[in-house]
Amino acid sequence: MNKRNDKLGFSFTAPYIIFTTIFFLLPLLWSVWLAFTNWNLISPDIKNVGFQNFITAVKSPAIHASFFVTYKFLIVFVPLAVVMAMVIALLVHGLPKFKGLYLVAFFLPYLSSGVVTSLIVKGFLSYNGPINTWLRNSYGIKIDWLGSPNTALFVVSFMIAWKMSGYYALILISGLESINSEIYEAAMMDGATPRETFWKITVPMMYPSLYTVLILAVGVSFGIFTEVYQLTGGGPNYATNTWQMEIYNQAFVNLKSGYASAIAILASLVTFLSISVIRKMIEAWGKHYGWN
Repeated sequence: MNKRNDKLGFSFTAPYIIFTTIFFLLPLLWSVWLAFTNWNLISPDIKNVGFQNFITAVKSPAIHASFFVTYKFLIVFVPLAVVMAMVIALLVHGLPKFKGLYLVAFFLPYLSSGVVTSLIVKGFLSYNGPINTWLRNSYGIKIDWLGSPNTALFVVSFMIAWKMSGYYALILISGLESINSEIYEAAMMDGATPRETFWKITVPMMYPSLYTVLILAVGVSFGIFTEVYQLTGGGPNYATNTWQMEIYNQAFVNLKSGYASAIAILASLVTFLSISVIRKMIEAWGKHYGWN
């Protein structure tokens, strides 16, 4: 009977194992092998260069800059996404009815294509777009939203935060729904203000859902590519050139696939270490409020 159950269990998991092997494990192994070569994706000649690609990447100022830009996205995008998601969750939670309908409406941008969303935003923010036209005609203000280093990164971060906030709000509202209303009643009887109630009761009690949202948002910030590629192409002056853009440029523009693979491996290691450190920081904050 046990052998029969084992075979049945394996038959259910086999499709996932095959899928993971073909589309994740084999490409990963191929990428590691590629990182030690100088292949340009065209020439049949492939030469093993050892750790030279990694050494070049570590010393490259362009790679340093792209890593710095990625962390700038993290600093801007994560707070924006969490605040927007929290506002949506609080607003929907306070509705007397039709909560599900409103949540679906906020969730729809998450399902939309990043390419389509980027093209729409690019049209809105173009020189003759509705926003710039209104600013020029009403106030005489001219803003190059995607052509200025000071605004391009914020625009991309805001767009991605808007796209993801509905999904994050679904997670946060589950945390809100789990808080017992008697806790709020007791706080009101003790004279707690709405601000005190939010920061000392709501936020600490939502730690599990906030933890999930923060980790997900950090992961997204390390993988930004589509929106940057469509809106700015990494510009202006490399102000939005994340390491994902740098990997793409090295592999498919400069035809240095081996070098690009080395950058990708380094980026993966840095991403893993960064998320681990941030996770520890969030867990330390949770322990302060009694969460283990």
